[in-house]
Amino acid sequence: MKYQLAIIGGGPAGYTAAEVAGKAGLSVVLFEKNNVGGVCLNEGCIPTKTLLYSAKVHDTALHASKYGVNVKEVSVDLGKIIARKTKVVRKLVLGIKAKLTAQHVTLVQGEAYVQDAHTIRCGEETYTCEHLMLCTGSAAFVPPIPGLDTVNYWMHREALDNKELPASLVIVGGGVIGMEFASFFHSLGTQVTVIEMMDEILGGLDKELSGLLRADYAKRGVKFLLGTQVTGIHQAGEEIEVSYVHEGQEGKVCAQKLLMSVGRRPVMKGFGLENLNLELTPRGTVKVDEFLQSSVPGVYVCGDLNGVSLLAHTAVREAEVAVHHILGEKDAMSYRAIPGVVYTNPEVASVGFTEEALKREGRAYRVVSLPAAYSGRFVAENEGVNGVCKVLVGEDEEIMGVHLLGNPASELIVQAGMMIEDRRKLSDWKKYVFPHPTVGELFREL
Repeated sequence: MKYQLAIIGGGPAGYTAAEVAGKAGLSVVLFEKNNVGGVCLNEGCIPTKTLLYSAKVHDTALHASKYGVNVKEVSVDLGKIIARKTKVVRKLVLGIKAKLTAQHVTLVQGEAYVQDAHTIRCGEETYTCEHLMLCTGSAAFVPPIPGLDTVNYWMHREALDNKELPASLVIVGGGVIGMEFASFFHSLGTQVTVIEMMDEILGGLDKELSGLLRADYAKRGVKFLLGTQVTGIHQAGEEIEVSYVHEGQEGKVCAQKLLMSVGRRPVMKGFGLENLNLELTPRGTVKVDEFLQSSVPGVYVCGDLNGVSLLAHTAVREAEVAVHHILGEKDAMSYRAIPGVVYTNPEVASVGFTEEALKREGRAYRVVSLPAAYSGRFVAENEGVNGVCKVLVGEDEEIMGVHLLGNPASELIVQAGMMIEDRRKLSDWKKYVFPHPTVGELFREL
C-alpha cells in the first residue's frame, strides 16, 4: 500500500487536499476516524448555520407585519429543525465522498498512527507514502472549573442534537460559537445569559461592532456578564447554578441548561506526532513555512493543527497551497485577508486589521464609516434595523481592514478581502460598477 500522498484527517483541509491531489493524478490515501467533513461539516459550520437559518426564518415570520405581511401564528418544532440539520449534513457528507471517489482517493476509516514521515499504521495495516499531510483539526477546550464534571452540561455537539427547547440557558464564553448559539436559542424563546471573561464579546473582532451587536441582543433580552470569571458550577434542583466573580463581587446565575463554549485547541496527541520530532512554535503548535511544510521535508501541516487560523476556509486554502507545492507549482499562503464571520442576526463580518491591532503595532490609520442605511437595498429589506460599514485606511489610502454589521455581511466581506489582499486603495472601489440596488454599493459610497 504505497501512495504519493497520505493525509490524516478528513476535515476541510484533508478532503480538499485529497481532491486537489487526486485530480492532479497523485495516488492519495485519506485517513479519517469519523465521518469525512470533520468538525466543520458534521458538528460545526454547516449544522450551526442550518439551525441559525431556521431561527432567522422564525424571526422573519414574527416580524412580518413590519413588511405588510400578516402571519397569524408562529410556532417552532425543534425536532423538525434538528432533523433538517441532520439531513443537510448527510447530503453534504455524501457529496464529499462522491468527489473523493471520482478522484480515486482511497478513504480509510480508522485511527491512523504515524511511525515516521513515510510510514503510517491504521489497524493491522501499514501504509507508506512519499509525502505526508497532517490535518487533525482541533477539539473543544473544557476549562477546569470546580464542579463542572458533576453536572450534565452541553458542548456544541450536544446543543446541536438537543430536541427540547430549554426555558433558560447559560453560555460560558462569548466568542463566535457562543454568540451563534445565543442567537439561535434566544430567537426560539429561550432566556439566554452569556458569561464572558473578557471585557467584550467576540474577542479578536472590531470592538465597536462587537459592542453594537451585544447592545442589540441586550435590548432583545439576552443578558451579558462581561469581565466575569466563573468560579464554580453545581446542580441546584432542576437547574444548574453557575457561580462567578464580577469586579470583585460574587454572584450566581441559574438556568435549565449550561453550554460551555470557551474555544478550541489543536489536536496534538494520539496519532504519533511525537515520532516526527517537528519544530513547534512558542505557542506549542506545529511550525510551518509559507508552503505549509513543517521542519521535516515532505511533511505538511494544514488547518487547525498549525494554529495560525482556526477557520475552515483558511484550512481549504492551506491545503491547496500544500498540494501545489508537492506538485511543484508556484503558490504560497497569504494570511493578509482571512475573513471572519459571526452568523448571528444581524451578521458581523471582518477582514484585515482591527483598530486594536493597528494601535498595538503603532500604525497610523483613519476610520471611514457609513451607516448601512446609505444602501437603498438595505433599507428596503431591514425595516427598523441598523447596520454599519467601517473601513480602516492607512496613510497611503490603502485599505487595511473592513468591518461590517448587518445582513448580508457574510457575502459582502469577500469583496473587501480581495481589495485588502491586492493592496487596493479606498478610491479603487469607485472604479467598479456595482449592480443597483445592492448592499455592496456601500463600498462605493465611502
